[in-house]
Amino acid sequence: MTTVEHPGTGVAEPRALRAPDLLALDRAAQDLLFREARTADTFTDEPVTDAQVAAIHDLIRYGPTAYNGQPLRVLLLRSPESRARLLPYLSSGNRAKTASAPLTAILAADVDFHQRLSELYPYRPQARDWLADRAARVEQARFNATLQIGYLIVGVRAAGLAAGPMAGFDATGVTGEFFPDGRHEAMLIMNVGRSGPDPSGDRLPRLSTPEVVRTL
Repeated sequence: MTTVEHPGTGVAEPRALRAPDLLALDRAAQDLLFREARTADTFTDEPVTDAQVAAIHDLIRYGPTAYNGQPLRVLLLRSPESRARLLPYLSSGNRAKTASAPLTAILAADVDFHQRLSELYPYRPQARDWLADRAARVEQARFNATLQIGYLIVGVRAAGLAAGPMAGFDATGVTGEFFPDGRHEAMLIMNVGRSGPDPSGDRLPRLSTPEVVRTL
């Protein structure tokens, strides 16, 4: 079995472990979702349609969450007026690209997601009562919404689009501006569209399997 050494690590990994045919997805799909996908800072002018958004959600909604709670909520900002409300809460480096992106989404956690559990998790009718404590519920909402954000990024890529997630913003300010009822907490801002020229150059290095995975 031949091996490949990861630059700068001195770690050799069996080449067979990296073979695309060990994965159920074909090579083109693997590249679309991961190897060739990049976090986008620039976008073309091509719009992102409501039909594309619906198709992405229809795919990613099957990703697992605790209690099947699905706490992620997505607020799409399409109008110039809605974008103008957001920009003051962004870090300076995130404003220009957000103002010009085809679509911007505020990704939030529904901290009262437990109210739907009788519908979404009918096998455990008592699950709603387990989450009566707000602090525990908020922790669950944020953790599981974070999982769903990961699914959403992959779903955007599956649609042939690029995602530009950003954590550089005033989360308290965005929550107050767009979710004043206190039910939702803003977690991430994400621009979506067809990727434009990549100003960042070569892809940054990734850790190898032996650096990440251990077996006991």
